[in-house]
Amino acid sequence: MSDGKIHPTAIVDPDAQIGVDVEIGPFSVIGPQAVIGQKTIVQSHVVIEGQVTIGSGNFIGHGAIIGAPPQDISFSPERKTMVEIGNDNVIREYCTIHRGSPDGSATKIGDKNFLMAGAHVGHNCAVGNNVVIANNCLLAGHVRVDDGAFLGGGSTFHQHMHVGRMVMVQGSSAFGKDLPPFVIAAERNQIFGLNVVGLRRAGFSAKDREEIKAAFKLVYQSGLNIGQALEKAAMMKLAGPAREFLDFVANAKKRGICPLKRGNAGMEMSL
Repeated sequence: MSDGKIHPTAIVDPDAQIGVDVEIGPFSVIGPQAVIGQKTIVQSHVVIEGQVTIGSGNFIGHGAIIGAPPQDISFSPERKTMVEIGNDNVIREYCTIHRGSPDGSATKIGDKNFLMAGAHVGHNCAVGNNVVIANNCLLAGHVRVDDGAFLGGGSTFHQHMHVGRMVMVQGSSAFGKDLPPFVIAAERNQIFGLNVVGLRRAGFSAKDREEIKAAFKLVYQSGLNIGQALEKAAMMKLAGPAREFLDFVANAKKRGICPLKRGNAGMEMSL
């Protein structure tokens, strides 16, 4: 790349691997183990340290810090850990993305995600594709967020929890239990229904939407406990996304899944 793409006040280690047509703004610091793919824009006062691989076509806003050591008191600086970021992501100003904690591990972000200003992605998180993480969201260590999820601003997520595909989270919420795919979640560990609009916009067929509704009602509204609901589901002819929902419930972490809010009668079941 031409030197004209790097602002003269930026500090770029000569060992860093910088792709063609990369722009690096004023006062940014790029460490020796950084790999930045082509056509990525790095604005001012960005710090990229440690072993960080960033794909092509990304936008990294002012003041973002990527690859800093994890906030884990057991972490040892000699561990070789990483951040891996895919292509076409937007990472707005003052986001923080920490590298992995266990030796050889990585924090991973896929493709076409939008991290709004001030979002924090803790060590060993795994963010899929087409995820929106709104302003000031906080993801603790080892949080997994699947494709197409939307995390509302100011929400917090406990370590080791799992957010399923196309989950919609209301802003200023907090979660310590897993969120099954396709649900709307809010407040503290509460499910409010299915992400009806999201399913329609994503092109889910009427059959798939009806089967998701059946799986949801079996788990949350049948009066059965989780084990009983899964046993009954095994005898039903459910496939595709509905089976994805049930498999998620079956494989939830030890804290389990978030419950349906008591007395919630406002769930839209007309899919």
